[in-house]
Amino acid sequence: MTGTPGRPDRVVLLNPGPVNVHDRVRAALAGPDECHREPETQALLGTVAGKITEVCGADRDSHAAVLLTGSGTAALEAVVSSVVPAGGRLLVLDNGHYGERLLRIADVHGIDSVRLEFGWATPLDLDAVDRALAADPGVTHVAVVHHETSTGMLNPLRELGALVDRHGRSLIVDAISSLGAEDLDVVRDRVDWCVGTANKCLEGMPGISFVCAPRERLDALADVPARTFYFDLSANYRAQVLKGSPQFTPAVQVLRALDAALDLTLAEGVPARTARYAARAAEIRAGLEERGIDLLLPADQRAGSITNAHLANGMTYDELHDGLKEHGYVIYATQEKSAGVFRLANMGQLTASDIAGFFRAFDEVVARCAPSPS
Repeated sequence: MTGTPGRPDRVVLLNPGPVNVHDRVRAALAGPDECHREPETQALLGTVAGKITEVCGADRDSHAAVLLTGSGTAALEAVVSSVVPAGGRLLVLDNGHYGERLLRIADVHGIDSVRLEFGWATPLDLDAVDRALAADPGVTHVAVVHHETSTGMLNPLRELGALVDRHGRSLIVDAISSLGAEDLDVVRDRVDWCVGTANKCLEGMPGISFVCAPRERLDALADVPARTFYFDLSANYRAQVLKGSPQFTPAVQVLRALDAALDLTLAEGVPARTARYAARAAEIRAGLEERGIDLLLPADQRAGSITNAHLANGMTYDELHDGLKEHGYVIYATQEKSAGVFRLANMGQLTASDIAGFFRAFDEVVARCAPSPS
C-alpha cells in the first residue's frame, strides 16, 4: 500500500466523492483535444445523456438528461432556480446538511419556500409531509435529499414519491450521492427532477453534473421566466436536447471519462453495484464495531455507500485523519452539527484488501495516539 514514508503509491479515498476510479475512466481523460462545437463532441453529449437516462430507469423517448459543467450543486441550483414558477412554493424536507442546502439555494433566488425540519439523523415523518401538503395548496414542488451524507441516512424515496404524486405536486430529488448505488427509478418513484453528478456512485471524474426529467416537464419550462443565465435549465435543455449542441463549453475530457464510467455502470448493473457497495460497507461496519466504535445510525436507516461513526479512543478528528493520510487513506469530516463523528465512504473502485489495509493503518494510528499510562 505504501512506498516511501508519507508517499503512498495509491491513495484510497474513503470520502464521499471524488472516488477511486477504474483505469478506463482515468485513461479517457487523456483523449485528444476537441472542439465542443464539432459533430463528434455534440454526439458524445447526446450519448452520455442517454446513458444517464437509462441509469435513472427512464425511457429515452419520455425523459431527457441535461448536463452541466460543475459539481452536483450546479445541477441542483439549476433545478431549484428554474422549475419553481414565480407564483409557486417549494416545500423543503430537511433532515441534514444537504436538506439545509436546498433551502439556502431557494433563499438565494428569492423563491417562496417552506421548511419542514425533522432534525439531523432523524427519519422523515411521511405523515407530517402528508399533513403539510394537505394544509398548503400553494406548495407546487417538494425537494428532498435521497442520501443525506451528512448523517449517512437514506430517505424513503419510493414512499415519498407516491405521497407527493397523490397530492399532485412535483418532486425534486437530490440523488447526487445515491444514483448508481441505491434503488432509484425515476418513473416508479415518481421523480420529476432527478439531480446527479459524475464523481460519486457513477465512479466518474468531478466536473459534470446533470438533471434527468420527463421531456414534457422540460418543455413546460419555456413558460417559466429565467432567474439565472448559466444555470437556466430550460435554455440548456433547448440547446442540448432540442438543437443538439451545448449552450456553453462543457468539460469535454471529463465528459469522455463519464462516458466510460457509464459504460462500466451499465455493464455491471446498478443491482450488482449496490451489492458490491453493501459488501464493502459491511466490512467497514464490522471492523468499526469490533473495535468498540459506535455507529451513528441504526442499520435500517443507513445508505449502502457511507458509514458515519463516533470518534473514540480520545482521538480528535484531525489526529485520526492526518495519521491515516500518512498511510494513504483519506477519511472525511462531518459538519458542525455532527461534531465528534467521522465518515467512511465506500464509493468507487474499492476492494476488500483496501478495507483490510485501512484497518491495519487505523489500528496503528490509534496505538500511536493512545495516551501513555500514568
